[in-house]
Amino acid sequence: LEHPQKETYWGNVNPIGPRGCYDEAKRFAEALMMAYHTIHHVDIRIVRIFNTYGPRMRLNDGRVVPTFISQVLKKEPMTLFGDGSQTRSFCYVSDLVDGIVSAMEKGDNSPINLGNPVELTIREFAQRIREIDGGNCLITEKPLPLDDPKRRRPDIARARKLLGWEPKVNLNEGLEATLKWAKESISGLSSN
Repeated sequence: LEHPQKETYWGNVNPIGPRGCYDEAKRFAEALMMAYHTIHHVDIRIVRIFNTYGPRMRLNDGRVVPTFISQVLKKEPMTLFGDGSQTRSFCYVSDLVDGIVSAMEKGDNSPINLGNPVELTIREFAQRIREIDGGNCLITEKPLPLDDPKRRRPDIARARKLLGWEPKVNLNEGLEATLKWAKESISGLSSN
């Protein structure tokens, strides 16, 4: 497996594993777009998005950011899968939107990574959310799912060079804004 992942990396997918549909769907979408470009000369962009988070994400969608935030706000233990040593990189939604707009305006039709190259373990990430919230939420562990990526971080050198893009919002700022939104969302739901 390539780490950090460049645009030239084609992936390592278990097509019949629990993540198979998700992983293959992304590859299929890229292949479909490139076929339309090649055959029908459609102007396309292929953006590879890495772990985006921010306000207005569904708090029950199963991804790590909304799951941890929901657990913290409900005063439930934060659930790590495995020992939490797997790594991810988290990109705030406004940075991603800026990157997509830049790709539309300045990009070409080959893949471009958009994500935050700052990498941390899932355990460190859980602790960061807990610190920002100011609570003492417990952290529990469950077995690691089959085919869960051990490390995931984008190489954004191409985005920097081609688009002049890189993320601006640091993780603490982004998590503070996301937690604030989630608290307001949940309190708005409970008052109705």
